[in-house]
Amino acid sequence: MNKNINKMKIVIVGTAHPYRGGLAAYNERLAHEFVKEGHEVEVFTFSLQYPSFLFPGKSQFSDEKAPSDLRIRRRVNSVNPLNWMAVGREIKKMQPDRVIFCYWMAFMAPCFGTIARFARSPRTKMIALVHNMIPHEPTVLDKLFPGYFVRSMDGFVAMADAVARDIRHFDKQNKPIAVSPHPIYDHFGELPDKKSAAMKLGLHEQFSYLLFFGFIRQYKGLDLLLEAFADKRLREFPIKLIVAGEFYENPEPYLQQIAKLKLENLVELRTSFIPDSEVRNYFGIADLVAQPYRTATQSGVSQIAYHFEKPMLVTNVGGLAEIVPHGKVGYVVDVEPKQIADALVDFYQQQRAETFIENIKTEKLKYEWSKMTAAINNLII
Repeated sequence: MNKNINKMKIVIVGTAHPYRGGLAAYNERLAHEFVKEGHEVEVFTFSLQYPSFLFPGKSQFSDEKAPSDLRIRRRVNSVNPLNWMAVGREIKKMQPDRVIFCYWMAFMAPCFGTIARFARSPRTKMIALVHNMIPHEPTVLDKLFPGYFVRSMDGFVAMADAVARDIRHFDKQNKPIAVSPHPIYDHFGELPDKKSAAMKLGLHEQFSYLLFFGFIRQYKGLDLLLEAFADKRLREFPIKLIVAGEFYENPEPYLQQIAKLKLENLVELRTSFIPDSEVRNYFGIADLVAQPYRTATQSGVSQIAYHFEKPMLVTNVGGLAEIVPHGKVGYVVDVEPKQIADALVDFYQQQRAETFIENIKTEKLKYEWSKMTAAINNLII
């Protein structure tokens, strides 16, 4: 723990168990790091996160056990203003030193902004940990709501320079902003060997595997990757593409594209939600993790790849190039199928994996969780 920081009482407001997904995993891992550093931590998560009609996936909830070593309270109803005021008053009575709002979308701005206003006291500092200030697929809400949330905060931590710039668009008071990269997702266990991973997934270990991981939406660029993967030069190698993640939009255009490009025997579709317990098998079998995004801020997928020491291919959007040094741990390419294909050919043709992996072992040290907690702790002293 930073020697300049005394033991604090910290409340984290955001998604956590029983909700699933990367944001819940992030908040729980952050809470664990604060506990490890000697702080008293409670997580306030949702009793209602999204109304069902607003959620694009099959389920919002995890089938996995709740973390036994965290205090998680299901208190926040995202659509009930009376609840927001009550939660704010409840937090105020606790007199925490920090309330950290894990913010990712404008829909949550009225809820979080109101909680912060009612939780405020001379002792308590309100800090926004911002994943996205303006989302990948903006709506009218992104012009109307974020300012209300921003005005209720004392300071901000962004995970990419692009996000910090977006915060400044709404912050007219020049409140403190720190930029600290997305830490490594290191809670998925040890990396299995390829043979074991292949057996668990029912795949053949003699193939090389390219991995597209995470929920599927238009901005993630799976269609660009499929077009690149159809490049005839790649047929020189025994490569298959694994698409592992739930469709958050109509899958039909992707299925039609796979058929049109005659990739049916080369693409493995595992398009249901991937629970945490199975993540390591997908990274265990992969040679390269591809993120051909059209837009981005930072990426949790990159930080899983760092944890498992897997080379990456990313597009030059948002903060992705900041965390994937080109030619060192992988590739940074334009949002264009030919450039994606060229990088894939280079990776397999020139056998870059070993060199990239050695570099990743050093590069990943930049992304320890203690650096994120230090950024939060030191933002407002």
